[in-house]
Amino acid sequence: MTNEDGEKGSAVEGYDVYVDPVLEKKVLRRLDKRFAPLFCALYFMAYLDRSNIGNAAVAGLRTDLGLTGPQFSVAVSVFFATYVVFMVPFVLAQRWLKTHRAIAAMACAWSVVTICTAFVSNYGGLLTCRLVLGICESGFFPCISLYITMVYNRQEQGLRFAYLFSATAFSGMFGGLVATGITRIGSVGGLGAWSWLYIIEGLISLLVVPWAFFGLPEVPARARWWTPEERDTMERRELKRQEYMGANSFEWAQVVSALRTWRLYTGALIQFFQDIILYGFSSFLPSILRDGLGYSTLEAQYLSVPVYLLGGVSFFVAALIGDRWGLRGSALFVLDIFAVVGYAILLAVENSGVRYFACFMIALPLYCGPGLNETWIVNNTAPHYRRATSLGISQAVGNVAGVVAGQVYHCPLQAREQEEGRDLGGHSA
Repeated sequence: MTNEDGEKGSAVEGYDVYVDPVLEKKVLRRLDKRFAPLFCALYFMAYLDRSNIGNAAVAGLRTDLGLTGPQFSVAVSVFFATYVVFMVPFVLAQRWLKTHRAIAAMACAWSVVTICTAFVSNYGGLLTCRLVLGICESGFFPCISLYITMVYNRQEQGLRFAYLFSATAFSGMFGGLVATGITRIGSVGGLGAWSWLYIIEGLISLLVVPWAFFGLPEVPARARWWTPEERDTMERRELKRQEYMGANSFEWAQVVSALRTWRLYTGALIQFFQDIILYGFSSFLPSILRDGLGYSTLEAQYLSVPVYLLGGVSFFVAALIGDRWGLRGSALFVLDIFAVVGYAILLAVENSGVRYFACFMIALPLYCGPGLNETWIVNNTAPHYRRATSLGISQAVGNVAGVVAGQVYHCPLQAREQEEGRDLGGHSA
C-alpha cells in the first residue's frame, strides 16, 4: 500500500492494517529520543558496577583486603553464581511483575550494593557483596531486552541492542577514566582509592533510578506523551509486531516449545563462548596491562580507555550492517577472526607495544559477539514467552562463562608464561 506521496507503508497479514511510513519514522525518532538514552544509561551503570572490580583491584583493593590471586578470581566469578541462578526465574516472573517498575527497582538495588562494597574490610565481605550484586542484576538484561521487543519491530532491534552493548564498552572506558582520576588522588577520609571508586560509581547509578521509574511506561503505545495520531501509529505498529512475535498471553506450552528446539541450545553455546572473552578480557584488562605488559598502575587505567572505545564503535558498525543487510552471522564470524589473531600475537610476541595493539584486535568482537547473537535469538523466536524463555536460558548459559573467565585469568601474564600460553590458546580456539 502507498500513501499520498507514493511511499510504501506496512500492511499486516491477517489484520489488514496500514502503517503510514512518514508517521512511523516520526514515531521511531520519538521512541529513540525517549528510550535509547535511558536504556544506554541503565545498561552502562549495570555493567560498570559489576566490572569495576578490575579497576578497583589495580587501585588497591587486592592489597588493602590482602587478597591472593585465586581469591580475587573467585570474587570476580562468584557474581555470576547468583546472576545465572536467578536469571531464568526472573524472566518467567514477568508474567506477574510490571517490567518497567522492576527495572527501576533492580537499578536502585544494585546501586546500593555497589556503595556498600566500598566499606568491606575482608574477603568474606567482598564475596557477600558480589553475590548480592548478582541477584540484583540477574533480571535486568532479560527485562530490558523484552522491553525493546515491545517497543521496536524486528528490523529495528539490531541497532537498539547495539546501543546497549556499546554502553558496556563505554562503561569500561568511563570506568578507566574515573579510576585514573581517583588513583591520582589516592586515599581520602580514611578510605582507599578503590573505595571511592565504588562510592562515586554507585551514587551515579542512583541518579538514573528516578529516570527509569518515571521514564518507562507500562504500555509504550499508551504513554501520555503521544499525540492521538502518534498513538494510533503505535497501536498499528503493535499489530504489525504481533505478526511475528505473537500475543503476550502466558502459556506453559511456549516454555516447553522453547526447550525442545535445537536453536535454543546452539544460540546458548555461542553465547557461552562469546561471553568468556567478554567477561574475562573486560574485567581483567587493567591487570593484563599492568601485570602482563608492564605498564604502571596509572598507565594501565588510562590505556584501557581506547581499547573499550574501539569495542563500542565496532559494535555500532556491525549492528548497522546487520540491520541493513541481515549479515549478523557473517559479521560475527569475520570479527572473531580478528580476536583469534590478537590472541595469537599476545601468545607469540614479547614486545609490549605490539601486545597492546593485539588488545585492540581482541576488542573488535568483544561486544559484537554477545550482542549480535542475542539479537539473532530475539529476532528469530516467537511468540512472547517462547522468546522470553530462550532469552533467559541463553543469557544464563552465557553468563556461566563469567565463572569460567574469572578462573582463566587468575595469574599475571609475566609471572606465569606457561599458564598464559594455555589461557590465550584456549581463547583463540
